[in-house]
Amino acid sequence: QVQLVESGGGLVQAGGSLRLSCAVSGSIFSIHYLGWYRQAPGKQRELVAVITSGGTTNYGDSVKGRFTISRGNAANMVYLQMNSLKPEDTADYHCAAKEGRPPIDYWGKGTLVTVSS
Repeated sequence: QVQLVESGGGLVQAGGSLRLSCAVSGSIFSIHYLGWYRQAPGKQRELVAVITSGGTTNYGDSVKGRFTISRGNAANMVYLQMNSLKPEDTADYHCAAKEGRPPIDYWGKGTLVTVSS
């Protein structure tokens, strides 16, 4: 099993930056990938960024060039650096992990990011 706890959300003005953190515990060495997803009110959940155990990254089209996902040296943290924030980035941001065989998805409770115009 994997436990995920997000932090770092808050209120920021458009054009500003925030850094989200996700503390990862449990079976961290059998995690295939870690990622960030977001869900805005009335919208479907969408991919923000993922990073594989090998370090390969992938980003949603709406955040490419503005957001960066990274892992801590101890492999028990994953970060999302968000720059040039826009009001449309306002959403609940959830940390996610895929772990084990067969793979199981785990989700954190989320952290709210609000970008004011």
